[in-house]
Amino acid sequence: MEYKERSYRSRFSDDGRHWFCVRFLESDLWIGVDSGSYSASMEQEAYAMLVELRRSMDTYLLIDPAYKSALAPYDAGIGAPGILKEMSVVSRKTGIGPMSAVAGAVAKHVADYMEERFGVKEIIVENGGDIYAAVREDMDVAVFAGQSPLSERVGLHIPASAFPLGICTSSGTVGPSMSLGRADAMMVVCRDVLLADSYATAMANRIRTVDDLQPVIDRIINIPDILGALAVKDDRMAICGRFELRLFR
Repeated sequence: MEYKERSYRSRFSDDGRHWFCVRFLESDLWIGVDSGSYSASMEQEAYAMLVELRRSMDTYLLIDPAYKSALAPYDAGIGAPGILKEMSVVSRKTGIGPMSAVAGAVAKHVADYMEERFGVKEIIVENGGDIYAAVREDMDVAVFAGQSPLSERVGLHIPASAFPLGICTSSGTVGPSMSLGRADAMMVVCRDVLLADSYATAMANRIRTVDDLQPVIDRIINIPDILGALAVKDDRMAICGRFELRLFR
């Protein structure tokens, strides 16, 4: 199952960037930087940064376990690391628990570190289907939707002028992340990757059957922070926003 969930990464492997994987605990990051900026020390330093970030988060969660289990907006305490405070801010916008933004938050913090430490010109950090991308060319992003016949057959075309962006996908049928719905995939694009991650979960929670697709998309249309969205359930999909639909073979 794990191999299948990560097979979509092969779409990125021949795009001219240098790609490497960094893993610690549940975090599994696939990082791509422009080849001109790559150096051999990047992988070790990205790993060390991820370890430090995760340990700071986990240390706080031991003393505030309610944060981790919250299904509604929840404020991090004064002693919480900045990343958890950022997730709390996002949760107040999306209306669900702050851990809904954790994958996007980790991706963004690692990307920020790489940009500051190495001055990379382009970077993509993918964390379990949630992507932070700061690139200089158009990108086609296929949606992974498990057993749906539309999985990796449909996606969004995002022009270079739109980046940096967060492109995040939540599912009630794929992967270990908690979802209250049964969406095969709910892809959301926002300028803020934490918002994209949390909104993807919030909207996926609302999809249990194909009849829920259009009502969810109609709801998304009225959320200014969401620039584009693509929802998949079984053999049906619904789309909205500023980005073009792409079909893949």
